[in-house]
Amino acid sequence: MDSHWIYTVLDLLGTFAFGVSGAVAAREHRLDLFGIATITFIVACGGGIVRDLCLGTLPPAGLTNWHYLAVSLVAAAWVACAYPTVARMQSPVQLFDAIGLGLFAVAGAKKALAVGAGAEVAILLGMVSAVGGGVLRDVLLSRVPTILQREIYASAALAGAGAEVALSHLGAGSAWTPWLAAACSVLRLASLRLEAENIKDMQVGEGTLTRRDHHDVDSKRPAHHLQFRACSAGLEKGHCCLRAG
Repeated sequence: MDSHWIYTVLDLLGTFAFGVSGAVAAREHRLDLFGIATITFIVACGGGIVRDLCLGTLPPAGLTNWHYLAVSLVAAAWVACAYPTVARMQSPVQLFDAIGLGLFAVAGAKKALAVGAGAEVAILLGMVSAVGGGVLRDVLLSRVPTILQREIYASAALAGAGAEVALSHLGAGSAWTPWLAAACSVLRLASLRLEAENIKDMQVGEGTLTRRDHHDVDSKRPAHHLQFRACSAGLEKGHCCLRAG
């Protein structure tokens, strides 16, 4: 299977996925169509442009190849036309970001190896390709960058890029590349799922502790305090429960 063809397909798919994540985030911030298209292109091509600048492949493919602009505009148009459907997805920004993360991590490492970069540089630039667009999206939209939060984000990109470099040095064929991209995306999605479950468990635990604290406080109050609270509740409902003594 042609290695260059695989790289091109992965790169364009990652461009679309990151473009959708940027378009959804821009739409959530109520930007106009021009703002959505601008954010989409920056998010979709930002990581690749930074990678090409570091590799010295000038001018960057994201600025000279019309396919990248076309794909980003298609992503922006799709989100603009089908936003109600996209918004019903669970965390669409993070979902498409995770898909783009896996695709760009592997494609970035593959391109770095193709131009003669060493293993360390290829892994690093694979990560830069994967997280660059997301960082630009969060900074432009005044969000805390995901890479700075306690999540498996950059480490997932490093794992995908590292696996691609390792298999390349072992002489494995390009047929493994799409599977590595999928595994990297699944790792990121699994971390998001685990984090959501942990947050849910913490909220349930906090709610249980709050109810228990209220019960403990009520059990320690004198009887006339509890009786006064019951009378107050009765008065709010239009009943009088005041009793002598």
